[in-house]
Amino acid sequence: MPKKVNVVVFDFDGTLSAFDSNFQFGRYCFRHSVRTWFFTPLILLSVLMRPFNRNGIWWRQCMRCFLTEKMVKKLAPDFIRQHKLNRFGWALERVAAEKKAGNIVLLISASPNYLLRPLVRDMKFDAVMCSEMYGDKPWKYKFLCYNKNKVVALEKWARKNKVVVNVVRSYSDSKSDMPIMKIAHEQVWINRKTGCRVSK
Repeated sequence: MPKKVNVVVFDFDGTLSAFDSNFQFGRYCFRHSVRTWFFTPLILLSVLMRPFNRNGIWWRQCMRCFLTEKMVKKLAPDFIRQHKLNRFGWALERVAAEKKAGNIVLLISASPNYLLRPLVRDMKFDAVMCSEMYGDKPWKYKFLCYNKNKVVALEKWARKNKVVVNVVRSYSDSKSDMPIMKIAHEQVWINRKTGCRVSK
């Protein structure tokens, strides 16, 4: 019979770190690559389409279609170094405290794998689940880890590790995380601008 384990789930963008890493990386690319500018019309169209299909993948891919494998390898390392400075001061300590309390600590984020994993490597999560992109097409999703798919990612992790999860706490800044927040005994909402805990 699968073992029951207590887990704590963290979101990343706006929860452990100010600003959205995906959006910020796009801005970074505009400042460091001429190629990005040629895709401006398609990016603007994608922004206009977003309110009509918030869970959609196609407009997200259109927004990132300027990305190439070479661009990611060249630009991501310096961006990651800079973006680490946006991490909220309490984040590292909070993750460590949850682990010390005996909980399995998971990070589940919509941010892409090529940004998120290097951004949180020093935080020592027990597992990191995020949007998986194709290596040769970093604009294209293998799996979008957003909204209900965060629960899907958690369930997949549980099956792989042959455990039944009891979500003790879940940390988030966004209502888009309601599917995973609802299965947590305690919902911890964070103000994405200040990093302070808020009530919902």
